[in-house]
This record gives sequence, structure tokens and C-alpha cells, in this order.
Amino acid sequence: MAKTLKVTLVKSLIGRKQDQIATAAALGLTKIRSTKEHNDTPTVRGMINKVQHLVKVEEI
Repeated sequence: MAKTLKVTLVKSLIGRKQDQIATAAALGLTKIRSTKEHNDTPTVRGMINKVQHLVKVEEI
């Protein structure tokens, strides 16, 4: 069974670089405390790494 990651936006996107805003939107995170679950793949890990200072990640 594949691992799942629960990603939560914990900091605001206001004043961030456009590529960070786009990455958060691609993860499905638009508002603070919004949460999405994603499969643990290298692509998703790379996206999380790009916005790691804005999100909280939990392994499920």
C-alpha cells in the first residue's frame, strides 16, 4: 500500500513569490488551514520541499 501525505497550509501566501503561490495551488492549498492528502511520490515531495516553510506535512 502506498504511503499518503497529509499537507496543511499553515502560513499565508500573501507577499510570497509567484512560483510558491502556484506550487501551493497545485497542491490544492488555497486558504490557511486547508488540508489535502497526496500519494507519496517524488513529484509531490519536490513540491512540498519548495514550500516547506509554509506547510505542515504528516505521513499517514
